[in-house]
Amino acid sequence: MTPQVAEETAQRLPARQRSMASADTAPADTAPPPERTDAELLIAASILLADAALTAKQAGAELTGALSSWRFGLETLRRPAWALGAATACLKALTGPSGLGFGANGGVVGELARMAGSVTYRRPAKVAMAVDAFAMRIRAIAADHPNLDSPLARRLTDAMVGGNRIEALRATYALVERLGVTRALTTVSPVIMELMALLGLLDENPVNDSFSWVTLAGGVPTTDPFLGLPSSLLRYLNPGPGRAERAEPDAILAKVLATSRNDIVSYVGDIGALGNHGLVLLRRIACADGAVRHALLLPGTSFGLLSNSTPQDLVGAFDGLLRTDTTYTRAVKKLLRRAGVPAGSELMLVGHSLGGLTAMNLATDLDVASTYRITHVVTLGSPIDGKRPADHTTRVISLVNKHDVIPMLDGRGPASPNDIPENWVELAWLDESYDYPLSHAPQAYSDTLRGEMAHYREQVNQLISTYDGEIVGNQPYMLRDK
Repeated sequence: MTPQVAEETAQRLPARQRSMASADTAPADTAPPPERTDAELLIAASILLADAALTAKQAGAELTGALSSWRFGLETLRRPAWALGAATACLKALTGPSGLGFGANGGVVGELARMAGSVTYRRPAKVAMAVDAFAMRIRAIAADHPNLDSPLARRLTDAMVGGNRIEALRATYALVERLGVTRALTTVSPVIMELMALLGLLDENPVNDSFSWVTLAGGVPTTDPFLGLPSSLLRYLNPGPGRAERAEPDAILAKVLATSRNDIVSYVGDIGALGNHGLVLLRRIACADGAVRHALLLPGTSFGLLSNSTPQDLVGAFDGLLRTDTTYTRAVKKLLRRAGVPAGSELMLVGHSLGGLTAMNLATDLDVASTYRITHVVTLGSPIDGKRPADHTTRVISLVNKHDVIPMLDGRGPASPNDIPENWVELAWLDESYDYPLSHAPQAYSDTLRGEMAHYREQVNQLISTYDGEIVGNQPYMLRDK
């Protein structure tokens, strides 16, 4: 297999994802599995189809690589009759409707053939199976999100599955006209990754398919779904070295901080009071066990402009999702040095949205993880599932409102077959804050944790109880791009 193909197929479905489907093929003498819902059966079937699609893609790449290799050319000179028969059989398997159905890919020759197939509307077997897998995911999600099963929403999803972009545009217009932009976005948010993946698979653009295949395999896409532009381009849009300057709290922030304590609802309130115009907070705590620990509070994105003078902008949000070394992380590292946080100090990172992403990006940074002991990463509404902390002892706690579209941008939606690591704690719920962006606001998370999900509040507070004690320092910092 060529290196390119190996890279593309590296994120194959892990064994645990296929365990749901394997129960259907268990020997007759084993105990019957517990009865599953239709949604679970659909997800199990989608896992099988996704695995088959990825296998067909890999088979096409290996056949293409074999036909275009110099070894095959050498054998052609030695044994022309054999080479003709082998080439005929391979081409039949690659292009025949009973085979891979124009499944060439990988390498220069394979990619040129794949692009030609995309432009000429050829749909290979791998694409047909991938589309069916996405369609099953969408149907499974609709079981828990009834608004997706409404006639208008179903019209949109059916058009996307069928590759009918004109009808999809009409259906989108009808949905927005009926529900408004925010309610329409909230309605399709549980399947937004599947819809974008279908768009990439079924359009004529041959260079944006990577997004779809990575999404199918459960990875975090590193290209955009429309033009196929690589995430590495973001470094040129977000190149700031980062800067951190001490700041004084205004009257409102000072009032909020005066009542702060080691409580997840209190942390969310503090983050809300910091706003999203560049402020973060470093807290010093004299803990009950005699140790001095630090907590760093990181707010999320400002949606006013695509880019501004702080790391908390939309460009920074996309950069934080796809990369780990960002202007936000660089500014925070300078903050920690400027504040004189001693090496080896225990540090808890708490962040909302982009702030949660940045917290996880800092935890994945080997320099940060080797300088400080990051004990906890607590995130709210953050798409962090594709990232892993450098220190395996770091406790990751992810709080997710299922109506919030932002946490799904990591590729792990409601029907994704992927699971988080077993030592992570993910607490998810559906509440009354249905519409985005209300469902993403810090206030929506704190209100829920105060109310019907108070048991989650207690669970998180127990997990972070080592930070119980007296707050001896609350220092805001203003972060700038440069």
